Formats: sequence, C-alpha cells, structure tokens
Amino acid sequence: MIRDRFAPSPTGNVHVGSLRTALYNYLYAKKNGGQFLLRLEDTDRTRYEEGAVENLLAALDITGVRPDEGLMVKDGSILQFGDCGPYIQSERLDIYRRYIEQLLAEGKAYYCFCTKERLEAVREAQRSAGETPRYDGHCRDLDPEEIGRRIAEGEPYVIRLKLPENTVIAFDDAVRGHIEINTDDLDDQVLIKADGFPTYHFAVVVDDHLMGITHVIRGEEWLPSTPKHVYLYECLGWEAPQFVHLSNILNDDHKKLSKRQGDVSVGDFLKKGYLPEALVNFLALLGWSPEGDQEIFSMEELVEAFDLSRINRSGAVFDRSKLNWMNAHYIKALSPEALTDHCIPYLLEAGYITADDIENKREWIGTIAELLRDRLEYFAQVPDEVALIFNSDFEITDEESLEIIKAESVPVLHGALMEKIEAAEVVDAPSMMAVLKAIQKEHKAEKIKGKMLYMPTRIMLTGEMHGPDLAMIMEVLGKEELMKRLARFSKVLEAL
Repeated sequence: MIRDRFAPSPTGNVHVGSLRTALYNYLYAKKNGGQFLLRLEDTDRTRYEEGAVENLLAALDITGVRPDEGLMVKDGSILQFGDCGPYIQSERLDIYRRYIEQLLAEGKAYYCFCTKERLEAVREAQRSAGETPRYDGHCRDLDPEEIGRRIAEGEPYVIRLKLPENTVIAFDDAVRGHIEINTDDLDDQVLIKADGFPTYHFAVVVDDHLMGITHVIRGEEWLPSTPKHVYLYECLGWEAPQFVHLSNILNDDHKKLSKRQGDVSVGDFLKKGYLPEALVNFLALLGWSPEGDQEIFSMEELVEAFDLSRINRSGAVFDRSKLNWMNAHYIKALSPEALTDHCIPYLLEAGYITADDIENKREWIGTIAELLRDRLEYFAQVPDEVALIFNSDFEITDEESLEIIKAESVPVLHGALMEKIEAAEVVDAPSMMAVLKAIQKEHKAEKIKGKMLYMPTRIMLTGEMHGPDLAMIMEVLGKEELMKRLARFSKVLEAL
C-alpha cells in the first residue's frame, strides 16, 4: 500500500508552500487508495513556537487536507492515532538511540568532539583556499578508549555519519530523474546533536522506514541531502522510498516565495477572506499540470486527476491576480446563506453592523452580501466596498462627478426622485428600478436617461459615479436614508 507523509516542524504559521506539499501527498495517497500521515518533526528545539502545532492542524482541517494517521486536535487536545506512533519526534528518542548505537557498533557513525570554534576555523581556511566548506574528518578514527574517557569526563560531542570515500550514491527522483553524487562532495552529516536530539537527516530516515513510508514527496530544498539519506537507508539495511522533490513556489521576481513581497502563510490568506477551496485549487496548479485546460477543481476532481508524472520541474510563480480570479469564482458560486456568513465578520470588524443585527437584520445583511457577490475577490474587501452604504457624510470632490451634477437636468431628476421615493409604499430593488424607469419615461424632454439618469442618481446617493447595482443600493439604504441623502444633496445643488 502507498503511504506518504507530511512532516513539518512547529516553527510558526503554515507557509502556503508547506500546504502545497501536504496537498500533493494527500492527493497521491487518495488517488492510489493509500494512506496520508501527519508527523511532527520537532527535534530542533530552538525553533519551536508555542501554538504552531494547533495552527498547523487547524490549517489542514479547514482546507480539507486531513491525515489518515498521525496527529489531530480533538476538544482542544492534540491526539495521536495510528499503529506507528509516537508521531512526534521528540517522543521517539529511545528509538533513535537504538539505531544510532547500531551504526556506531558497525563503524558507520562516529563520535565527534570538535568545538564550534574549531569547525569555523576549518571552514574559514577551506573558503580561503577556494574549497567547499565541509567537515575535515578530524574525529573519524579516534581510539575507543579516548572516546570513552572524553564522554566520561562530560565533554560535549555529536555523532556523525561516516561516509565512504570516493563512492557514488545514486537514486531516482520521480521529478528530477536519475541523480548521482560522489561522497567526496558530501559532508559527514551530524546524526545526533550535542543535546542528544537527532538531526532531521537521521530522524527522517528512521521514521519513514518504521512508519512504512513508500513515497517521500517534499520540497526541492531537501534534494542536496537526499544522497546522505539514501546512504543511511543502505547502512541500516533498509529499502529507500521513492523520492519526489517539488520545485519551489516563486515570487514575481522568480525568487523563492517570501513574505517580503506579501502574505505567504495559510493563515494570512484565510484571514483576508480567501476561501479554503479556492486556495487548495490554486495551490494544486502551482507546479502540477492536469491534462486538458480545466482550471476549477473540487477536491474530489483533484484526487481523480492527480498524477506524479505531470509535476513540473521548474518553479511556479505565485500569481496573486490568478488567485484573486479563482477566489472570485468560488465567491460567486456560494449560496446566499454562505455568502452572508462570510461577509458578517468583516462588517462586524468595520463597525458597520452589531451582534444584534446578525439576528434581527439578517435579511438586510444578506441583501448587502448579494450586492457584493460579483465585486469581491476576497472578503477583506467588504468594508471598502460597502463604505458608500454606511457613509452618508460624503463629499463630492472629483471633477468628473462635479461636471455631471452641474447638468441642467440634475435638479429635475433630484426633484423627481424625492417625490417618487417619498410616495413609494415599498422600497426594494424591483420598485426602485420601476421608479428610475418611470422618471426616464416622464422626462424624455430633459433627456434624463442612460448615463444622465443613473450616474447623477448614484452620485446623489453615494458620492460615487460607479459601484454595485443601483437599485439594490437603494433597497439596502431604505426609504428614510434615501430621503435623508436626497435632502442633503439639495444643499449641494444650492451651492453649485
């Protein structure tokens, strides 16, 4: 059975690149009737951030990239489920100790007592000589008695992998093809750090083998380390999994995606009001090309279409305008209830509605939401888009608007609007559209039609020449507010 995994470190908010890695693992497992595991690689204690695990699990849950095995949150507690646990590396130290002792006993690993100062001096000398900085093997062949004495005296040490000299390590990557590298170009990797914790390079091999991982799908930053992982599998007598290294997601400048050019975490995008389904759809197409020209995929369709052979070798640019287009597509497809629910938090935060309004004026809020359906790319735009509804104290200052309201027909239009809205028994979008059409029919002589009907009316009521559907705006404002704004515009006409 195919088993793959997502194994992040708890170092902060989940990067969209990490979510893409998790997604590809999820899709490949589901496509092939396999299992997707979630494991936490927390052995670098200096980078641990409080709340990062909860953030990670929440991001996977809301985007639907849910593991079959490993970690989960239930009732506020982090739980582990499955037969291959623990799934948190810091709880597996005894397991790593067993295998490092095997490597030491077989002469495939060794104790290294070199200080940080010595290591830096060696690297500096190598750099000065034009060589690639690497460990010089100073402790490779220490006498066992000396090793024992120095350990007994409490001298700090690490344990390194003992690579053979001038040996080719080869492996096949599903994206990169056949790869070979000579051990003379590699370093004797640290396997156990001075604090007793394993490095990623050691723990990942042990964990992937013991958890039955058949496919390692991860970012290309791990490609240079893979030969050492392959050699570790060989040292331990294990079969290596199939490796799949994904290209980086890039900024517009074709450098690795970084927060210097905008949001990069899943939480950032969700907070801005990008829908999880849209984010997943967008990320799936960053580095993978489905057959045909379909761009909008449900999760089920992604599972059906996903194929490792169609993963691209080159990096994919994170096109924010494409994400906005895709998210807008998903917003347009929301039910009225869901659209309203998504708008409410942003209206609340802006102070445009209260908690009581949610219960007592939900239909009205729903009308506001419908007003925005075709205008939003993401929900954080809601406050700006509805400001014209909630801001009655606007000033008309731009030259084009001023020119429009100076037209001779505008006072006639203003008077007609006040008369007909005052007389209206119902103020909703259909009745307001009927009012506008009646004014057009009754004032043909003044040429109040088209642009000279709708633009001045919109300016009178919102201060803007353009915006959402005018009749719906009138419904949302309601009779009292419409009359108030038209009365206020009377003073504008007097001042012209």
